[in-house]
Amino acid sequence: MSEPRPSDRHDAPDPDDTFEEIVDEATQRDPDLAVIEAGSRTLRAHSGQPQGEAVPARPADPETDKALRAVEQELAGRWGETKLEPSVTRIAALMDVLGEPQRAYPSIHITGTNGKTSTARMIEALLNAFELRTGRYTSPHVQSITERISLDGSPIEPERFIETYEDIKPYVEMVDAQQPYRLSFFEVLTGMAYAAFADAPVDVAVVEVGMGGTWDATNVIDSTVAVVTPISLDHTDRLGTTPAEIAGEKAGVIKQGATVILAQQPVDAAQVMLKKAVEVDATVAREGMEFGVTSREIAVGGQLLTLRGLGGEYTDIFLPLYGAHQAHNAAVALSAVEAFFGIGAEQARSLDIDAIRKAFASVLSPGRLEVVRSSPTVVLDAAHNPAGAKAAADGISEAFSFSRLIGVVGTSGDKDVRGLLEAFEPIFAEIVVTQNSTPRAMDVDELAAIAVEVFGDDRVQVEPRLDDALEAAITLAEEEDEYAGAGVLVTGSVITVGEARLLLGRG
Repeated sequence: MSEPRPSDRHDAPDPDDTFEEIVDEATQRDPDLAVIEAGSRTLRAHSGQPQGEAVPARPADPETDKALRAVEQELAGRWGETKLEPSVTRIAALMDVLGEPQRAYPSIHITGTNGKTSTARMIEALLNAFELRTGRYTSPHVQSITERISLDGSPIEPERFIETYEDIKPYVEMVDAQQPYRLSFFEVLTGMAYAAFADAPVDVAVVEVGMGGTWDATNVIDSTVAVVTPISLDHTDRLGTTPAEIAGEKAGVIKQGATVILAQQPVDAAQVMLKKAVEVDATVAREGMEFGVTSREIAVGGQLLTLRGLGGEYTDIFLPLYGAHQAHNAAVALSAVEAFFGIGAEQARSLDIDAIRKAFASVLSPGRLEVVRSSPTVVLDAAHNPAGAKAAADGISEAFSFSRLIGVVGTSGDKDVRGLLEAFEPIFAEIVVTQNSTPRAMDVDELAAIAVEVFGDDRVQVEPRLDDALEAAITLAEEEDEYAGAGVLVTGSVITVGEARLLLGRG
């Protein structure tokens, strides 16, 4: 949780007094430099960290909490995020009656299979560093529904979330009455995000698709920059059974004349994206060609990067996230922001390196190889498909020197669970299978049967309750006098990670 800004404290000093104090402290050095540095430090003190409270707790005020729960209950009564009628007809109708709020600001649209939320957070931090007011829309949430809609790097306040819902509710009901199907949970949240961004107002919106691209509810924006993170197999019942088929759906975010930032892709997926770009006269920047990761070193608390962007090389960038996949996400995010500023196509220049370093150093990505406890170390990662699991396994093996790693795994029933378990098998000494509290969770006995086939009976423990699973895993990690060198990785689902985060006192 971020520190309160001085302006939020009742005993906050006067900004002018603070400025004078900082100047006085530095007068033994160059006077002009002292004034410049004082101004910079004062600005930082008042602006706070670009990425603030990443995962908010429940509202402290009982009435606000009650009102938020009422909104959550109303939203939960709609079609869930996995029940879809592939069309943008309903969301377009809602935008129409709301006055097209999504056209009040430019946007960066992000699709792909893995890495979308982390990339969105990085893009947001970079834009904030250049003093642009941002709105970010991501999904799913780790713990609080308010995480999905962020303003200036922090989740929307519960009061504002409630107010936004109440503002658009009459229009939602109007559209519901006119359509064969009511607006879904995700469609209403998308409408709320676009309305909140227009009301703020924001200078730029960073928008992550929910699923696919062409018919995703977010795809009523005309983004000048489209970002495609790595594509792999997921949601195959909805998007297709090959990377190329999935890419065909996701390519729908590429608009006429836009710039496409393309992460490293399977060859067939890349071909589909490039063909779409040609059709709509879009400019393409490809990872490994026009931009990429030049070098990376493991560092305490993260990694040190040199990135090659569209405008040149950016050195000595500290990223407080683990794994090679996050370095690649950083390269994609940097190039997306460069493209937004017209660098590479319209201008041949680099962005300010100090602003870039400060932005990346501030990035938080909850539930992505996030350390939430020590002795033994407990790490959370929201990997829910084989590609995500492979990235998490590689990342934890690289960044942590565990002598013994225990997995706690709870998955959704509609995922490639065997592929996910096979990706983790080489790094888990033992696995505790469990299930989260949602109806989508895979039955623990069904998950255990697959786990036994992958790991063998002697490496699998079954604990239906997540709290018992965490306790069992911590006990296993502490065995054989390996207390200091053992660890626990909780994974398999964003929902499992969110619930574990609460149980471990991070909510």
